[in-house]
Amino acid sequence: MGIVAGLDSSPDFTRIVVCDSETGAVLRQGYAPHPVEGDGRPSDVDPQAWLLSLGEAAGGGLLEGVQAIGVSSQQNALVPLDSQGATVRPALVGGDKRAQVAAADLIDALGGRQAWAEAVGCVPQAARPVTKLRWLAKAEPDNARRASVLLQAHDWLVWQLLGRPVRRTTDRGGASGTGYWSAATGAYRPDLVELALGHQAGLPEVLGPSEAAGTTPEGLLISAGTGETMAAALGLGIGLGDAVVSLGASGSVMAVHPEALVDSTGMITSLADATGMHLPVVTTLNAVRTLRGTAELLGVPDLEGLSDLAMKSTPGSHGLVLLPYLEGERTPNLPHTAGTLAGLRRESMKPEHLARAAFEGMLCGLADALDVLRGRGVEVRRIFLLGAAAELSAVQAAAPALFGVQVVVPQPADYAAIGAARQAAWSLGVSQGTQDPRTPPVWQGAVAQVLEPGDELAVGQAVRQQYVSVREQTHPGAFRA
Repeated sequence: MGIVAGLDSSPDFTRIVVCDSETGAVLRQGYAPHPVEGDGRPSDVDPQAWLLSLGEAAGGGLLEGVQAIGVSSQQNALVPLDSQGATVRPALVGGDKRAQVAAADLIDALGGRQAWAEAVGCVPQAARPVTKLRWLAKAEPDNARRASVLLQAHDWLVWQLLGRPVRRTTDRGGASGTGYWSAATGAYRPDLVELALGHQAGLPEVLGPSEAAGTTPEGLLISAGTGETMAAALGLGIGLGDAVVSLGASGSVMAVHPEALVDSTGMITSLADATGMHLPVVTTLNAVRTLRGTAELLGVPDLEGLSDLAMKSTPGSHGLVLLPYLEGERTPNLPHTAGTLAGLRRESMKPEHLARAAFEGMLCGLADALDVLRGRGVEVRRIFLLGAAAELSAVQAAAPALFGVQVVVPQPADYAAIGAARQAAWSLGVSQGTQDPRTPPVWQGAVAQVLEPGDELAVGQAVRQQYVSVREQTHPGAFRA
């Protein structure tokens, strides 16, 4: 079949991989940062910056011989266009704390968290495009009135690559994060756009997973594209029975499931994936920030040092239990609480036991999030553990026993770009009649370290029970609907 490319436009850079369409082997790659002015990550970005870095990343003949391209991009970026297709204002990207009041307004306007969860599978937060629409309507009413078409980052990039055709497209994965498309019904809720923006606006056509968005004048096929989360799942090759635990400052747990989960508590965000399945996601506010805070408290210079210190303790941390709700918590929903350190005895008051308790507390918090999915019938036989902290020895020592299943730690790679390339190979194969439109091509899996709970399973479950007991005593009924 030839070669395909995957393009991932993240918040900070564009990365492109060129892959063999049969095996997924990465043949060559390119990278370029977005040319964004100032320090830090801005909340407003001119989308032209994405095109400029794309052009630079693709330089030197990188795409020579490529037959199809897939596009992955940062989620939640809102690109409002006027009736002529020009951007009304810079794209609204990231968490955008300006929109926090707008999120609360929208939740109240529809009748609460449960109403939103049942309507579109997710509750408005500052990052959601629907929330950014509400902010735009309140803060920049003239720009809001001019907004005629609403795109996300990957929609806009696909449209640009195709030469800005009349038809504008997106995919199920990207659409499911907007707050105005339901993964359960597979349909937009234009009334929610109007609720947020004050008027109706044009929305891109939602393509099926293996459908092509179009072909460039040069004959290059462009696949549907998707959000970074969905592309990374496709690049990792996860399927039914798999979950992904991401260790960032905050944490997330997502799993592949055959149907959308409507959760009246709003703890589960019901996303669609890039294959026709679903990706229910549960988020915790506190993951690696728990480790960083503990390292600072103990005067340890870095997380590797904290991990080494924790390994001098034993499972259960000599009875110390840390509930890591340092920034409040989303799972369980305790927005105004603080962290709790329980089980202090003279013999447990040593740095290594607190270090171990921080790792166990972080992982037990994520295990709670995993149990939210399991409680709704999601099968989890294997967990992919992502993030730099996944490489730490204390994480790898504790995670399999606390999660109770095999843990896979993939070697760092550009999984979102690889997933975008796999989608391109799928669309190309379908267009040539060589690929089943219901099943993506089988590519070689991620190179990974595999960790089994083994003999430590009973010990891990005892540590988990110790954590749950403290959580229930401190916050009784926190997980009841």
